[in-house]
Amino acid sequence: MAVPSYTVVEGGSIITPRGFRAAGLHCGLKKTERNDIGAIVCEVPAAAAAVYTTNIFQAAPLQTTRESLANGVLRAVIVNSGNANACTGKQGDADAYEMRALAARSFGVEENDVAVASTGVIGENLKMDRVRDGISRLAGVLTGEADGGEQFSQAILTTDLVKKELCVSVQIDGSPVKIAGAAKGSGMIHPNMATMLAFVTTDAKIGSEALHALLKRTTDDTFNMITVDGDTSTNDMLVAMASGLSDQKKELSEEHPDWAAFAEAFAAVCEHLAKAISRDGEGATKLVEVVVSGAESAESARAIAKTVIGSSLVKTAVYGADANWGRIIAAVGRAGVPVNPHTVDIKLGDIVVLTASQPVTFDEDVALEYLKGDTVSIFVELNMGSEKATAWGCDLTYDYVRINAAYRT
Repeated sequence: MAVPSYTVVEGGSIITPRGFRAAGLHCGLKKTERNDIGAIVCEVPAAAAAVYTTNIFQAAPLQTTRESLANGVLRAVIVNSGNANACTGKQGDADAYEMRALAARSFGVEENDVAVASTGVIGENLKMDRVRDGISRLAGVLTGEADGGEQFSQAILTTDLVKKELCVSVQIDGSPVKIAGAAKGSGMIHPNMATMLAFVTTDAKIGSEALHALLKRTTDDTFNMITVDGDTSTNDMLVAMASGLSDQKKELSEEHPDWAAFAEAFAAVCEHLAKAISRDGEGATKLVEVVVSGAESAESARAIAKTVIGSSLVKTAVYGADANWGRIIAAVGRAGVPVNPHTVDIKLGDIVVLTASQPVTFDEDVALEYLKGDTVSIFVELNMGSEKATAWGCDLTYDYVRINAAYRT
């Protein structure tokens, strides 16, 4: 196995890269006392890029953020949880713009340099009196210390059980460059940049166009390859900001000799966040990984991996520790891409259950013990080509139904 070009920064957070401060606090949008509003602020204009949910019913903050990102620069992100500000009409639009204006004034930056994000219940207007109070108080607690990153990570959560964050360091031009990420998401998650809020910061010197291209490519291989429940959200986005305050000498581009190392480190942060979201799926007891290889094209491999990971029957079989490979092969066959029905091999971990599309004898007790673990890997070899793809998800449990049946109560 190749040695990665990056190292994990122990105790690192979204503000470990140079130039960033963050904060989070409770302003009263959530019924509990958990943080529900947060911000990231960069001390200099940061090269920035974003990708957004594909849902047609896009929440008001997404349009506000698109306008702010038109010039590829951000200074701040303001985020609330507990209310999605989606399907809220003209009032929702006005509230998103007001959040942007309030944050700009409080943080001392230009309005068009502020991104806005919201997550939570759809169809309810924001309690703007509480939002106004929260934003005004955030300015006083912004910090570059570790607690700022911690409070921000808590502020973006909804039904999540745990925060999702990672920071890595990679050598560019012989100098350390930091890349960090924080995300939320545990339900209404399905490929195509859906349900999550994710934020990546770096002190790399990189232009907004190169950053956007890298972000889009990386998202296709990470966040767009996860699913919890097959539902695509109205709200969610991934925003990346680069302060350019590292000691690297030359601006990053695909021609830079260290570009591959930077791209690998960037992808590692995004993959970690994507897998953490999958593992923390609502009611989940385990992470499920589907690796499809031997496909004719990358698109075919992705389609099959997504279909298998999104299958409710596969997910419930994993929850029940049932080595029912028939559900897997059925999902492979309905993915809508070319598959040779005579050449498919399937393994559950190291346990071979299907060879050349024919069942083989395996130890059911060994399979049972494997499927009881907290991580389950399903390997599908098509034996048709050389392309591969990996998707991540979780099992489907009774608790998922309980959590979502009671979401608004």
